[in-house]
Amino acid sequence: MSHSSMRTPLGRVRGLGSAKSGTGHFWLQRVTAVSNLVLTVIFIGIVIALSGRPYPAAMALLGNPLVAILMLLFILSACVHMRLGMQVIIEDYVQEEGPKILFVMLNTFFAIAVGAASVYAVLKLSFGG
Repeated sequence: MSHSSMRTPLGRVRGLGSAKSGTGHFWLQRVTAVSNLVLTVIFIGIVIALSGRPYPAAMALLGNPLVAILMLLFILSACVHMRLGMQVIIEDYVQEEGPKILFVMLNTFFAIAVGAASVYAVLKLSFGG
């Protein structure tokens, strides 16, 4: 008995549906959006608390493990959300497959670079560097 499928042969080989991995992508984008709401408010509160204070005050505040962890979660959530959003734009507006793959890869590398630099800065400040 044969099973009819709406998938293309390439889709069957890749194991992807017609919309690729859209559902997981959709939910991850929504989860990071919600976490960004909360974490951005916390981030703004930290920035306001540090406004006009000297560098040692920033080091002291970021030396608090709870503050450092919240900052790191903000960075992670924002970078993942940024990468997902740009990926959707690239996939929607870049028509040719070669440039699309290149831009999605560059987008991922950019998000990793921004995240890594930001994490390094927070860790350096929080550990007294």
